[in-house]
Amino acid sequence: MAPQRFHEQFDQIQRALPDIPLAMGPDDSAEFIYEKGVVLARDGEEAHVVEDTVRTHFAQTQGLDADHVRRAGPQTNRSGITRIQVGDPGQGDRTADHAVAGALRALRGAEGRTGRRLVSRNHVVSISVNACPGDEPVPAPAASANPAAAPGTYDAAGAVGVLVVDTGLMHDHRSYPLLAHTDGDAQVRETDDDGVLQQYVGHGTFIAGLVAAVAPNTDITVRGTLNDAGAILEDQFGDKLFEAVEEGGWPDILSLSAGTSNGRVDGLLGLDAFMRELLSQRTLLVAAAGNNASATPFWPAAYAALPDHGDAVLSVGALRGDGEFGACFSNHGPWVRVYAPGERLTSALTGFGKPVPYVYQHSTYDACRYGFTYECTCRSPRHTGVLSEASGKPDQVMFEGMASWSGTSFATPVVAGLVAAHMSAHRQADPRAAARELLATNEEFAEVRGAHVPALRPPTWQPAEAGPA
Repeated sequence: MAPQRFHEQFDQIQRALPDIPLAMGPDDSAEFIYEKGVVLARDGEEAHVVEDTVRTHFAQTQGLDADHVRRAGPQTNRSGITRIQVGDPGQGDRTADHAVAGALRALRGAEGRTGRRLVSRNHVVSISVNACPGDEPVPAPAASANPAAAPGTYDAAGAVGVLVVDTGLMHDHRSYPLLAHTDGDAQVRETDDDGVLQQYVGHGTFIAGLVAAVAPNTDITVRGTLNDAGAILEDQFGDKLFEAVEEGGWPDILSLSAGTSNGRVDGLLGLDAFMRELLSQRTLLVAAAGNNASATPFWPAAYAALPDHGDAVLSVGALRGDGEFGACFSNHGPWVRVYAPGERLTSALTGFGKPVPYVYQHSTYDACRYGFTYECTCRSPRHTGVLSEASGKPDQVMFEGMASWSGTSFATPVVAGLVAAHMSAHRQADPRAAARELLATNEEFAEVRGAHVPALRPPTWQPAEAGPA
């Protein structure tokens, strides 16, 4: 059974994508969210194979006519992906889920014969991983950056280019001195009609502040690719990544704190074209491992374990506040290359000069939802959320600039910043070589689920103590 927060976040993502009926799958285990009644295939001959095979399957098993299976979107796009409708979303969750599952089964024989993946669900790629972030932001004192700003100066001629694909920048981000050299897309809508901060709008700004703290000699660009629930469909995500990297040129480092599992070990069909193009570039993709507390591969971070992409992708898990063990929410497993502090980090959010209210969406748990016994972010700081409580008043706080926040979303820019700092310190122009050197010379480890794993801890980072339960 999926945890309460999964259902809360599923509903929230559905509200943010009102015209896209969604399902959780492959069942109520809540591994991922996907579009009802639609599958993905590569443009051209493979899309025709999928259509013909699924039509034949449904005609033989359900007596459905040929019009039941049809193209549901453009036949060509930058990612080379076609959406094919295989079921009627209006028939209800179970029927739509069975239609997609039936389409996937119908292609297994063809995939076995070709040795090539032909079809996929259209997954939701999200920063609210497992439809649930590590926690929600907590107001922090003005001078509380953690990691603190590393020593060093900015040199425009030699600055490392870091692209953050996330939510956009908050209107007052320049009030935070570390973001003086940060540009990009403005957050479209920061507050609701009552002036209350929306849930994920500060996510990209917070990440940019962490990169800048760890690596002062960086030019940071933030692209507002994700919607106000931090989500996007897989078939659109590849296109948006191409747009992001091509608008200003492929960066040295791409910091990405979004993804999804899909029950497979060969990646996302919707990202296939982008990941192949990445191999021909020099860009290093630093990607979040996700917050499912699971060993199931999470994409695109898990590309780090595929032979072709191991040099181009660096997957990042999160350590808890003491930096010695894995955070309760962090994904883990051999496909996670490195871990970094990701619990109760402090960076810029919004409210500089004019405080902004925020109402908590999720209630904390009486005990860690993943079974840990330390004072994790499931339990502390205590608050009541509007999505969790049918009665009772949710807690509200005021943000005045800085926030404390947790998730592999934030361990990721810490590692991106450390790679950038290594490039500056060693005059290394190749970000992938810098990542290899950083890991090869690293002598620090942590314990994650009983395994000793490589850990990168910024020199200016300080262990964070949990508040009272």
